[in-house]
Amino acid sequence: MRPLRDPKILDDEEALAVAVGLREAALSGALGDDQAALSALLKLQQVLPQRIADRLTEMDDAFVHTPRPDEPQITPGMLLELAAACRRGERAQLSYRDWEGKATVRDIDPYRLVHTGRRWYFVARDVTRDQWRTFRADRVDRLQPTGHAVELIDPPDPALLVSRSVATGPYPLSATIRLPVSMNQALRLIPATVGTHRAESPDTTIADIGGPDADGLARYLLSLATPLRVLSPDAVRQALLRRTQELFEDNANGQSR
Repeated sequence: MRPLRDPKILDDEEALAVAVGLREAALSGALGDDQAALSALLKLQQVLPQRIADRLTEMDDAFVHTPRPDEPQITPGMLLELAAACRRGERAQLSYRDWEGKATVRDIDPYRLVHTGRRWYFVARDVTRDQWRTFRADRVDRLQPTGHAVELIDPPDPALLVSRSVATGPYPLSATIRLPVSMNQALRLIPATVGTHRAESPDTTIADIGGPDADGLARYLLSLATPLRVLSPDAVRQALLRRTQELFEDNANGQSR
């Protein structure tokens, strides 16, 4: 079989079909590796004849990607623009809306796009705050390259950064617990969308979990129905002890009230 080395071996319809297929794979994760599909689409678009690129843009304007009810929509064009910014390695101005709808413009150094299975996150360094941040890709209004090349020093693990942000970012309180189980077992007990995990040993895992308050976190920990130790904060530990004591007292006499 002849290897695909040049898109010229494809006619216009075939090249367009490949581009559309890669775009949909990147949006849906149908191939299991949306990053690979996105990277392939970026490379293909760089060598597509202009007439085919124009047709793809027209199709992007006409097609609508239907998300799940709780999943906001991001256009294929914006997704590719963010991916291209990560590849260019230059500073950009980001126009962004936060969860309250407040618009801000900030200088950022793009790094990676991360797909959680529910939505896309844009990982970049906030230049003014000198912090690595995660941005919901669907809340990006505009990205303007500055032409200023940057070298990223000691960038974080983008997937871990997003995982921590998703698990604890929206909540006013977080708790750190120790589970006497392996990392794989801990992930089955507490999904990556709920907490962040790190192996303390082959048989113990530390997890950070966000919640609305100490009592809410205590209720969640009890629902796990597994041995655990609250490492911090003390408010969650005390709330867990109170709820455990109440449960014990309610069942101590073995009689229904």
